[in-house]
Formats: sequence, structure tokens, C-alpha cells
Amino acid sequence: MRNIRLHIDQPLAVGAELPLPAQASEHAARVLRLVAGDPLTLFNGDGHDYAATILTVGKREITVRISGKLALENESPLPLTLAQGVARGDKMDFIVQKATELGVVRIVPLLTERSEVKLDAARAEKRLAHWQAVAASACEQSGRARLPEIVAALPIQKWLDDLADDGALRLALLPDAATSSRSLRFAQSGGLLVVGPEGGLGERDISALTAATFQGLRLGPRILRTETAGLAALAALQAIHGDG
Repeated sequence: MRNIRLHIDQPLAVGAELPLPAQASEHAARVLRLVAGDPLTLFNGDGHDYAATILTVGKREITVRISGKLALENESPLPLTLAQGVARGDKMDFIVQKATELGVVRIVPLLTERSEVKLDAARAEKRLAHWQAVAASACEQSGRARLPEIVAALPIQKWLDDLADDGALRLALLPDAATSSRSLRFAQSGGLLVVGPEGGLGERDISALTAATFQGLRLGPRILRTETAGLAALAALQAIHGDG
């Protein structure tokens, strides 16, 4: 039997009976076609899966009972933050989805020198909510019980100015860099990986990153698209230093 996992943004406890939120109820009833008696798994980002059973299916609401709680230990031992230059169209959705599946703990959308996407405050908040929903869906699919933190898009210099000095290895993906992923050494605090948008990082971006003690990382001999580059680097770092 397939394992249906749904993200629920509310407290969960064994023995509780509760209605699913409207969107989750609609998805379970109309898309998944679940009925009373069907099992499913709920999670809210606290690191646990909660076994549940559907009690009732109404026109607008599904009620479930939680019967069990299981702590998951599938997070990567290498905490990675992806700071991604905001890409156009649905490329950013793809990046958020796959970075979540690859185990990042944080995603920072950056507005850089060559960014083509312009976001005012209202649009930035809408995009943030959308990206958080994409990440939650990716966690449902990949089996993660902790959602990555995603912040609203901000200028790269603002992000650098506020960056905490926690010992994380600071990396910027640059095609002409000399450092390879195998030569890196990570501390317990993990690493930060900056990836430019379409067109790459500009000279002002690179100067700001260098001043903030970021080092260039070279992924290979070919130049990859923005929606490929960061994901390939994350996969390499996880294979060599994290999940692998």
C-alpha cells in the first residue's frame, strides 16, 4: 500500500482527533480519493511522522485520528544553505523542490547584480508563501519530516551584511574557481553555497562575496544553467561530505 504523507502546519499529538485543513482535505478526497478507514501519515516539521487513520470524509472536511508517532533520522549530517540568485519563471520552483529533496536546511533567494526578476514587498511575500508550499510538497514526497527554512528574497549585500559568523564554510559557485568539492573541509556548522541567476554572478557580487570571505567553488569543466548548477553542487557535496 502506498504511503500517503501530508504536511499539516499545526500541533500534532497521539490520540488526537482533528480535521485536516481545507487544502489538505480537498487534496486527500478529490486527488488521492481517500475514504474512511484509510491510513495516512502526517507531519508538521518537528522531525516526526504521525500515523493517522481517516475517520470521516465530508464534502469540505476530513477528520482523522492520530495513533502513533515516529522520530525520523533521515536529515543530512551536513547542514547546507543554498543562497540562490532568483531565477525566472518556474525555474525557482524547480530549484526549491530539488534542493529540499537534497536535504538543505535553508534556502535564501538572492537579488543580485544580474537578476532579471524584480520583486516588490507584496510580490516577495507571495513568492515566499509559494516557495514554502513547494518545499512542503517536496518533503511529503521525499520523506523528510523537517522543512527547510526559506526567507523572503533580499539583496545579496543585505544578506552578507547580516550573515552570522558561525564557522560555516562560505562557498560561491564560480566556473573559473580552482577549489574542487573533494578538497573542502566542513565544520559542524556546515556550509553556505551561493549560486548566481541566469547570467551568473556579476563583478560587484563577486567582490562583495570575496570581502565576506567566500571562496570560489568549481564544479567541473562545463558551465551549467542556474537551475542545474546549484543542485549538481549540492548533490556532490552531500555525496562526498554528507549523506554519502
